[in-house]
Amino acid sequence: MSEEHRVAGIVLAAGSSTRMGRNKLLLDVGGETLVRRAVRLAGEAGLDPVILVTGHARRAVEREVRHLDCTVAVNPDHETGIQTSVACGIAAVPEACAAAIVMLSDMPFVTARMVRTLVERYAEMDAPLVVSRYGEVNAPPILYGRGLFGEISRMRAGCGREVVRRHHKRAVPVDWPADRLRDLDRPDEYEAVRREFAGVGSRSSDLP
Repeated sequence: MSEEHRVAGIVLAAGSSTRMGRNKLLLDVGGETLVRRAVRLAGEAGLDPVILVTGHARRAVEREVRHLDCTVAVNPDHETGIQTSVACGIAAVPEACAAAIVMLSDMPFVTARMVRTLVERYAEMDAPLVVSRYGEVNAPPILYGRGLFGEISRMRAGCGREVVRRHHKRAVPVDWPADRLRDLDRPDEYEAVRREFAGVGSRSSDLP
């Protein structure tokens, strides 16, 4: 990746997982915890640096990635909403980076290939915004050019969708199968995904 198009990764891992009843980021999927998987994929996709935003149970979460190349940013206000974690991650992006990709830790069907594709589209088209689109739904991972960092930091809610709506005419969409959108909020969702990964029998970044 050229310095002109250097892209940081922001992996959000500060939430308290209230609907799961336990810290979902520490749950095992395909042989590794969700948070470790997300950070590993960000690195494999070439994001530099990879910034992990922690908050709730931060020591346990950070322990999971201690052998991976990432920078930790602690969000002391994580209980007030995910937007504060996004702002915390954006504040930690080095000046040398022209853009950042915001990722969620609880989307196990996002792959390194998907993240790399966002970076490639950004480099090819010099787009200020590259959005993952799952059917009719826009969701992370989403790439934001540095020109949008101020708006992201001032968001009142969510992880960037209001910024996407505001700049949708300038956005480059990248389409993915709708089933890649699945995230893990409840125990039944986790059990279904755990069984699915066990059936695949692989820790590959590019699961089918």
